[in-house]
Amino acid sequence: MASIRQLKKEIGFLSSQMIGDCIDFVQTFNGKEMEAMAVIDQVVELHNSSVDKINNPDGKANPKLVKAFYSKLKKDYVEGVNEAYKKLENLVQ
Repeated sequence: MASIRQLKKEIGFLSSQMIGDCIDFVQTFNGKEMEAMAVIDQVVELHNSSVDKINNPDGKANPKLVKAFYSKLKKDYVEGVNEAYKKLENLVQ
């Protein structure tokens, strides 16, 4: 991991991309605004909880625990974003 600052920037970037895709969906497809807003809410909650976890890591004294903590956090975040994209994809169909 390069730095906590870089991780926060990457999470912010991915979250903003997902929210932008949801807004594009709302502007393109009428009638499913509430479902798209639910996806946005999910992404915002995922972003906020991830940043909160980054700011308060478990096992600060042990570098191995911290590394494992951040690895799991990154994996969980990516899985959450993928889940949100699947929900958005299902709205298109």
